[in-house]
Amino acid sequence: MATVFALRDKWAKGETVFGIFASLPCAFACEVATIKGVDYVCVDQQHGVTDYRDMIEMARAIDARGAVPLTRVPANEDWIIGKNLDAGAQGVIIPMVSNPEQAKKAVAACRYPPKGERSNGPARAAIVMGTRDQKALGDGVLCLPMIETREGLEKVEAIAATPGLDGLYIGPSDLAISLGLGPGLDRDEPEHVAAVDKILKACQKNNIIAGIHTGSPTFAKRFAAKGFRLVTFGGDAGLLRAGIERAVGELRG
Repeated sequence: MATVFALRDKWAKGETVFGIFASLPCAFACEVATIKGVDYVCVDQQHGVTDYRDMIEMARAIDARGAVPLTRVPANEDWIIGKNLDAGAQGVIIPMVSNPEQAKKAVAACRYPPKGERSNGPARAAIVMGTRDQKALGDGVLCLPMIETREGLEKVEAIAATPGLDGLYIGPSDLAISLGLGPGLDRDEPEHVAAVDKILKACQKNNIIAGIHTGSPTFAKRFAAKGFRLVTFGGDAGLLRAGIERAVGELRG
């Protein structure tokens, strides 16, 4: 069983970790998807068709296959974040964080006092992590706010300086919409490239991890080469559809 410290060990060596988003509410799908080379699987409770109970079973499958289970929570609410961490998610990606106050709120939900306001009750987390020590449980889990709004982009340097953050995660599609572009993940528009670079530099300046969501291995490798250290290369539903489309294309000629 891998823990979040496997990711931290890779970062200490300057390596990039790669993973996928899981939007299908199926533990078996997570088992199938968690092959060698997949460092983490993030259960998507914001846009995926999954909920808290799905996340627990999916996390158990991810654990068993040797990857690290993360989750994107549906909102920046302390009780949602705490409940997911107590259930064994080893990191949370928090959507729509647009200012330092919201970033501080996310940190407080992840960390135990005096660093935060997380309530003690690591029901499954203590089993997964093999300890009830609050320092390991509270400081170990990943707190990754998403930068995907115009306000978040404008205030990214202040957000990145928030104590207790492990990194920032870019939502390219919503970021594109906020810039007046259409939705979509892998972008080459100059204004989008500049926005992504600005976020990356803010992370590097504050010695935190830069993460990003992509829709293809090609863009995933590009961002890893730029310095992103947590890179999602696709999602289960999209990869499933792409595989079926290739098969049908070959079948139908």
